Amino acid sequence: MTATLAKETSPASAPPPVTPPPGARRARRRGRVIALLFVFPALLLLGALVLYPALFSVGRSFFDASGTRFVGDDNYTEIFRDPATLKAVRNTAIWVVVAPTLLTGLGLILAVLVEKIRWATAFKLLLFMPMAVSFLAAGIIFRLAYDEDPDKGVLNAAVVSVHDAFEGTSSYPTARPRPDQGLTEGGDGSYRTGTSVSLGDPVALGLVGVAPDDLPGGARPARGADGLKAVPGELSGVVYLDFTPGGGGTQGEVDARESGLPEMTVEAVRDGRTVASTTTGADGTFRFTGLDRGGYDLRLPAANFAPPYDGISWLGPTLVTPAIIGAYLWIWTGFAMVLIGAGLSALPRDALEAARIDGANEWQIFRKITVPLLAPVLTVVFVTLVINVMKVFDLVYIIAPGPVQEDATVLATQMWLVSFGGGNDQGLGSALGVLLLLLVVPAMVFNVRRFRRSQR
Repeated sequence: MTATLAKETSPASAPPPVTPPPGARRARRRGRVIALLFVFPALLLLGALVLYPALFSVGRSFFDASGTRFVGDDNYTEIFRDPATLKAVRNTAIWVVVAPTLLTGLGLILAVLVEKIRWATAFKLLLFMPMAVSFLAAGIIFRLAYDEDPDKGVLNAAVVSVHDAFEGTSSYPTARPRPDQGLTEGGDGSYRTGTSVSLGDPVALGLVGVAPDDLPGGARPARGADGLKAVPGELSGVVYLDFTPGGGGTQGEVDARESGLPEMTVEAVRDGRTVASTTTGADGTFRFTGLDRGGYDLRLPAANFAPPYDGISWLGPTLVTPAIIGAYLWIWTGFAMVLIGAGLSALPRDALEAARIDGANEWQIFRKITVPLLAPVLTVVFVTLVINVMKVFDLVYIIAPGPVQEDATVLATQMWLVSFGGGNDQGLGSALGVLLLLLVVPAMVFNVRRFRRSQR
């Protein structure tokens, strides 16, 4: 019986392979041909729009600007010698490190918080809406928002409002004295009397450069120095606008139709030291009491003439890159939140509930359970954003003004500027494109492998 079983199970007794009939083989070949015909247009477009330009750029990067002389690797060595290109590499590195990190962190925090609010769907929709805005439109929006003029830029309008609420602002930024009219300018922007003023002698300090419409609302006609009551032991005077609307009047003298300058700070100075300070009234008059006998210089401090606070230079050389990254965050935060939220909804709830039963608080659950379980999703989101920021072009080109374009440039914008934006050197531009491709490919390969591993 054993021999019989061995004989039945031996390889010699196995059934011969089944050969498909000729009709089945023809049907299989026909199916492959039909599939190839359907795929061929896509392969043709892929080759024409992706493969051929990539191969052509690689070949073009070994030639000079005219494309007629072979220069070898000179274009690649020029990348690391040109200061503008090195700045583009540095800015790209800043983008790669800062933007994906902030977006992944913001997306994680918002995804966790959104789960705990009532109108989660509406909140997600609100944050995801900027994804529907093109980079061109977003660049124009933020170019206006970052405008340094507070009358145009909404950010500086808010900054100036907060600043003026706490610091105040000067009412006379354009005021100045007439030449040879008793006031001289100090090195710090202040004005002071050139001669010493004695107690009991009223003095008139005339200024010009203030439009009548710019005077404070409570300004009243100035009182002439001869109209001030001289009080022994007091130092008094008037600060006025030495300008008569409609013409007429005498320079250096207070005329009947000339206005006082209220809220002007006046200081009494002796031996280079400020001994008293006061503020002018609605008619521009001021008065010091309790001063020691002797002569004093009168000074109008520079704070009276300080220019208005204009806000922050968002698009200056220092802040232009962070400002553009801020615009990028506005667009892509919703994307990161939705992807991380999808991963968060797939987490095993029993693990979270078990941790709560064991006494873990929400921060411990977030740090010890949620984040480790979301690590694959966070990695995919981070790498996807790294690929995206390496190719950023629209926002940088539109938001950065011309004078600071070089301070904000990244590899994509530098490639365009070198090739078509005035440099007219397609050889160097192609080398930059190849460099950008070499930087992007590892991240793309990593992402594809992550996707395949997750599917398995």
